[in-house]
Amino acid sequence: MTAPTAAHLSRSAALLAALFIVAGTAHLVRPGVFDQIVPPGTPMSARHATLISGAAEIAGGLGLLHPATRPAARWGLLALLIAVFPANVFMAQHPQRYGLPAWALWARLPLQPLLMWAVWQVGRAPSAPR
Repeated sequence: MTAPTAAHLSRSAALLAALFIVAGTAHLVRPGVFDQIVPPGTPMSARHATLISGAAEIAGGLGLLHPATRPAARWGLLALLIAVFPANVFMAQHPQRYGLPAWALWARLPLQPLLMWAVWQVGRAPSAPR
């Protein structure tokens, strides 16, 4: 039996990739839902922000699937998570617009750094062979 190689896809990488690919696909399939959470003052239309963020999620998720592209996917996804954080705050500030409990929207905000940590860990460059 051989040891796992750098090309080995960990369960963590596969799950995180799936999360971003599914979320990104949802942005493209149901953009109206996501258009509603784009905060006012965003320097592009809500639809453009939705489509760009959805495409970026898909690209980042796909990038996590291969060791050679994981480091680039890591940086792209970290930038994306930072860029969309204001939308999450906007949702928490206006829960009545979304029919969701305010506590749930505020409670999810601390999950963003945990997701960023997971992206950081999964997106590391593979170790050099010993």
